[in-house]
Amino acid sequence: MPFDDAAGAVRRTLTVHVPVERAFAIFTERLEVWWPREYTWGKEAMESIGIECHEGGFCYETGPNGFLCHWGRVLEWDPPHRLVLSWQISPERAPEPNPDKASEIEIRFIAEGPRTIVEFEHRCFGRHGEGGARYRAAMDSPQGWTYILQRYASEAT
Repeated sequence: MPFDDAAGAVRRTLTVHVPVERAFAIFTERLEVWWPREYTWGKEAMESIGIECHEGGFCYETGPNGFLCHWGRVLEWDPPHRLVLSWQISPERAPEPNPDKASEIEIRFIAEGPRTIVEFEHRCFGRHGEGGARYRAAMDSPQGWTYILQRYASEAT
């Protein structure tokens, strides 16, 4: 199935030097290690960040005193090849509980011998409303997905 061809998607491709199963597992099961703390609500107080590893599972962050924030859902779960998430974080960096106002992230993991090609796409920014174009620009900047995925790639070596 081809990626969504809608104008404005943010796309990145990177190579990690681990087998596809490991690349997928690091992305989905080790967010607490590679996800930038400065890109969480709890920052230094964050206790965990994760993805429930099944279709319909939550993407979440936890913190002190029972703090829990759902920031997405697993829309498609096909280990170790593909993952699609709803991105329920608004342009103001606040949780967006309405799934109709969520953008989507698709990550594909393609085995290439002992390494893995990771194809990443963040799409449907228009669902975020007026701030969608500004949000897209921020996520397409060096401090957006480029930085976040570099952190992932450093962990997946």
